[in-house]
Amino acid sequence: MSEPSASGPAAALQPGPIEPVRIGIVSISDRASSGVYEDKGLPALQDWLTAALLNPITFEPRLIPDERAQIAHTLRELVDDARCDLVLTTGGTGPSPRDVTPEATLDVADREMPGFGEQMRQISLHFVPTAILSRQVAVLRGRALIINLPGQPKAIAETLSGHEAASGIFAAVPYCIDLIGGPYLETRDEVCAAFRPKTARRPARQG
Repeated sequence: MSEPSASGPAAALQPGPIEPVRIGIVSISDRASSGVYEDKGLPALQDWLTAALLNPITFEPRLIPDERAQIAHTLRELVDDARCDLVLTTGGTGPSPRDVTPEATLDVADREMPGFGEQMRQISLHFVPTAILSRQVAVLRGRALIINLPGQPKAIAETLSGHEAASGIFAAVPYCIDLIGGPYLETRDEVCAAFRPKTARRPARQG
């Protein structure tokens, strides 16, 4: 009996190479961007994503003030010019007059993804009643997903990872990226187990 060829069934069951991903991370704060205090949003985002993803990541970091036009310009630049597959923002999502991140995000949207904002508020409500004041949104622009996250590092991790009573939002991000034509994101289950329908899963990596 002959051995299966490299293009036969045995090869089809092998995981392909891990695809690189380009991720924009944007911290939005008047005071941090002007040097009044050290920004903690960008390190928190980069640390969590590096721990969660197996993919080689190219980060595109930006630290900008709470200016609607500048936020929108930055999001367009990250998606249209830097070709990011995913953009995560932190800060500027509350009800104060200078909190304009959701408005700027909607300014660049092709389509809204309201389930992300709904789930983020559900997660945060397990910790603080003021979670209902959060106005985070998520949108699609071209082949990129843009998500607003909270401003505090602890809240960023809780929102992405979830807890016993509520699933973190990042579990749904890889399949969303699949559906819009982006790279196949592979996560470390101990940090965040990505969910995909069985028909969309590639074979698990060993070791």
